[in-house]
Amino acid sequence: MSAHFDAPSNVEPLRFQGDDHAMVAALRLHHPGAAAAFWDRYAARVHRTISRTMGPDAETPDLLQETFIRALAEIKSLDDPSRLGAWLTTIAVFTARACIRRRSRRKLLFALSPSTVEPTFSLPVPDGVREGLREVYDVLATMPSDERIAFALRLIDGLPLAEAAASMDVSLATFKRRLQKAERLFLQVAQQSPQLREFIEEGKRWDLDQKA
Repeated sequence: MSAHFDAPSNVEPLRFQGDDHAMVAALRLHHPGAAAAFWDRYAARVHRTISRTMGPDAETPDLLQETFIRALAEIKSLDDPSRLGAWLTTIAVFTARACIRRRSRRKLLFALSPSTVEPTFSLPVPDGVREGLREVYDVLATMPSDERIAFALRLIDGLPLAEAAASMDVSLATFKRRLQKAERLFLQVAQQSPQLREFIEEGKRWDLDQKA
């Protein structure tokens, strides 16, 4: 006669614990708690990257899940487990870029009205500037995907240059060229918008009169 054991209802299943090296090893071995721990550790970081890149966007939750699905499928390709977070950020950037390019091909970039879609992130900006941010993303939606992402990573998310370049898997020199082009395109439009002028003048990066 086979024995049957019912676990007490108040006993939680064992969860994976360990640093990134241990987590990568566990993910590769399909440890039952590793995927959940991977999500818990990095979901907020990936969400931030995607939401800064995409702006107010209804697809952000789907892109977040897609990033983790891709990461789990490609975890064996990660050479240095200590770079797990940075590697995942790169996957998030490329996932967002693929979405932008799909929309560009269909000519449906930012087809949803900003007035009906609330942002999926909260930027540390003064009250009254949020509408300016909506206009910023309207401008970014007109840019080529690489320039748009460079602008978002550096000037919205605030990543250091080297980290932003690594996230796009390009050299620092290439990233700087993309960022310079993105700023030039952005400022061409910003000078025509009172709201964007106010948004820009809150900071000290640009002098629109000199850029005119």
